[in-house]
Amino acid sequence: MSFLTLANQYQSFDFKTYFNSIRPEDVQKTLDRGAGGLKRLETRDLLTLLSPAAEDFLEPMAQTARELTCRHFGQIISLYAPLYISDYCSNHCTYCGFNALTAFPRTRLTMEEINREARAIADTGIRHILVLTGEAPAKTPLSYLEAACRVMARYFSSIALEIFPMTQSDYQVLHRAGADSLTVYQEVYDQAVYKEVHPKGPKADYAFRLLTPERGAAAGFRAVNIGTLFGLGNPKAEAFMAGIHARYLEQAFPHVEISLSLPRMTRAGGAIAPKHLLPDKGFVQTMLAWRLFMPRLGITVSTRESAAFRDRIIHLGATRYSAGSRTDVGGYAVHTTDTTAQFEVTDTRTVAEVADMIRNNGYQPVFKDWEIF
Repeated sequence: MSFLTLANQYQSFDFKTYFNSIRPEDVQKTLDRGAGGLKRLETRDLLTLLSPAAEDFLEPMAQTARELTCRHFGQIISLYAPLYISDYCSNHCTYCGFNALTAFPRTRLTMEEINREARAIADTGIRHILVLTGEAPAKTPLSYLEAACRVMARYFSSIALEIFPMTQSDYQVLHRAGADSLTVYQEVYDQAVYKEVHPKGPKADYAFRLLTPERGAAAGFRAVNIGTLFGLGNPKAEAFMAGIHARYLEQAFPHVEISLSLPRMTRAGGAIAPKHLLPDKGFVQTMLAWRLFMPRLGITVSTRESAAFRDRIIHLGATRYSAGSRTDVGGYAVHTTDTTAQFEVTDTRTVAEVADMIRNNGYQPVFKDWEIF
């Protein structure tokens, strides 16, 4: 069975009615079961922790989340940076600045330019990189991506891919070239909304994208990071689906590190506005619920979030922050002209400034915790 089977079972589930049926005593029972992380919470517990009734229990949830995070990860925050190497895309995603219908000069970095970008990022101390492209296999074929990975392996101890979904055999090629991790967001688990916001292009194939993390894990990647883009579907329902997706992957691939991200829609050129806002309180509740549901889960918070907000939530379960991010192609050193950003960065601090913030909060910034051999 793949996760698609489980996802299909929830397409007709009445999340609103179920969430509204949760009572405060139900939340307390879940918290009692999850106290100390001694008992494994079930899917109904995740629903309970994401319910409106749980909004009045954020303080005890936060205390447990902090305890569990420190127990399993220590007081550390791992740092990484994104590196965009191409913005060519054949998809018509209505929320993305790289939408094929958005008119701007497209860019694909050469290997020499990738080398310059990688060197500039490595000079900041970053050793974990996230490589991103649009979905245009004709412009960024497997051979191009393989060569890019070999260039970046000179500078980084960990190379994560956030590129278009590929086959297991193609991922194995990139794994041999130095990539060790995979990031892929379903964007939205609600199939009706998915169809609406992906009207055309390869990304319109819901099932192929949904099963991408499984192909990546089977290909040998040591870590897989997934998530939903908050702003497209119902936030609580999407948080639940992402949570059970992570739990499924954790059980199916126990040797793989599973992480979840909480990206919220920010401004992007030519993109739609969010239809479902996830307020800060909802963001915190989601992060806490995920931590209690999966104590060993990695949780990533990107520079989509403001500096002030990231400072405040550092104690609540996050394990990884991006820093010094640029979301346009060649944004670190090449500085190509007329490029567009995939989305707007909100926390614009340098890597050094983010590292100082982490230290000032009693945590240790980690630039490297993995080595490619």
